[in-house]
Amino acid sequence: MIRHYLALFVVLLATVATAQETVPVPVGERQLFLDDHGIAKIDGLQRTMHQPKKRGAVIEPDQPWEKALQTRCAPAWDEAARRYKLWLITSTPVEGVAGTTYAESLDGVKWTKPILRQWKFQDSLENNFVAVEPDSAWPANAMENVVYDPDDADPQRRFKGFLGAFGRQPIVSPDGIHWKKLDVPMLPSSDESNLSYDRQHRVCIATLKTNGPFGRSHGIWTSKDFQTWTNTGVLIHADEEDQRLARANIQTRLADDQLQHPRYNDPADYNADIYNVGVFRYEGHYIALPAVYHATGKIPVGNTDGFHLIQLSSSRDLRTWYRVGDRRTFIGPSPVKGGAFDLTQLLPPSAPVVRDDELWFYYTGLKYRAEPAQPESGGIGAICLAVLRRDGFVSLDAGVESGTLLTKPFVLAGTTLHVNVDAKGGELNVTVLDGDGQTVAVAEPVTGDQPRAALRWKSGDLDSVKGTTVSLRLSLRNAQLYSFWSE
Repeated sequence: MIRHYLALFVVLLATVATAQETVPVPVGERQLFLDDHGIAKIDGLQRTMHQPKKRGAVIEPDQPWEKALQTRCAPAWDEAARRYKLWLITSTPVEGVAGTTYAESLDGVKWTKPILRQWKFQDSLENNFVAVEPDSAWPANAMENVVYDPDDADPQRRFKGFLGAFGRQPIVSPDGIHWKKLDVPMLPSSDESNLSYDRQHRVCIATLKTNGPFGRSHGIWTSKDFQTWTNTGVLIHADEEDQRLARANIQTRLADDQLQHPRYNDPADYNADIYNVGVFRYEGHYIALPAVYHATGKIPVGNTDGFHLIQLSSSRDLRTWYRVGDRRTFIGPSPVKGGAFDLTQLLPPSAPVVRDDELWFYYTGLKYRAEPAQPESGGIGAICLAVLRRDGFVSLDAGVESGTLLTKPFVLAGTTLHVNVDAKGGELNVTVLDGDGQTVAVAEPVTGDQPRAALRWKSGDLDSVKGTTVSLRLSLRNAQLYSFWSE
């Protein structure tokens, strides 16, 4: 009997501890719904993954030395120069001749290509190629990844990048145009990689191509000083479920006459692997955008034919990853008719650019992988733009019947609560509960499309509970909730 009561007491203690357990909600950090981390209970709400809306190509091949433009960077906002800067992998009309070019923009839409006079193409320096070494040639002259680090105490190192298409040599620059190598070891990678800068933790995050269970995979490496790198041991790779979905995706594509079909198709060659993946920090999450390559058949001379679909994945610690939206496509191909570039190969953004209440994703779009029997004239690859509502990766939705979200307890660090909600034709109601589950404040209903609504209170306020443990009950009707945060 004593053992029975002791066991019951332990269970009760565990229940109380669980009930009082809090999750961190830092001031200003938006709480998203990519996972269940801060959610205690959902009733009557549906979780929806959203796709960004395409704006088309914003940087096209329009110079004599440009045949296809690609990028493995996000535009970097140079605070001193007051402009966006972007680095492009540039294929030329001359077989085997390629390099990295540079473009800049004041608004992120209209881009110019300054003449840099750094590298000769057909005996002319009148181009926008960037060259760490003027006499280098492809693939040694590739600069696949560049980030801007405004926090580096040395202004000569605020732009950071990788040199080389096989192995990655860290390089630095004061302006993104004039570069020098660092005297540090080369990082191991084959011909794909990606790079982002986590400014909150002042860490560079690289994904480096390696082999995995089904082919191309990417390891995650990190560095605080861009000199010493740590292999986290985490591998982002395809699995058996990707193989099953790939066969279905290939058949769906082949049945759709609006989409570009691969030239080579052999079910014996069907395979899915991770061609490239961008990983970036966003509002308490690490988000990955893996380009899942669907191989459809062998090319007689070379690799395989196929296409890419960009998915969405998230993590809290860079180690445990969750595929969002049941592996549905986050960015997919455009229809053949319409003049788009992103028909077949789509390579992911390194990170989005935050523009007011929107996230701008710059990604590579290529018309085909295996050259058609009758190649078209003109460029075959460009930098495309897709725009998502800020925090708009996933929403919690309610229809005509109300639904409710109860958050896990958290320590309220601010005195103002904000919500990102689309409640056109509906409303959102928010109640603040104390640590005992008692109501301490009730907000005025929020209506309309409100990307950053500050809650107003019809009873109670937050001043009396600042610094204490609270939870939120958010009730929706005909609305989509994207995030909340305190300030």
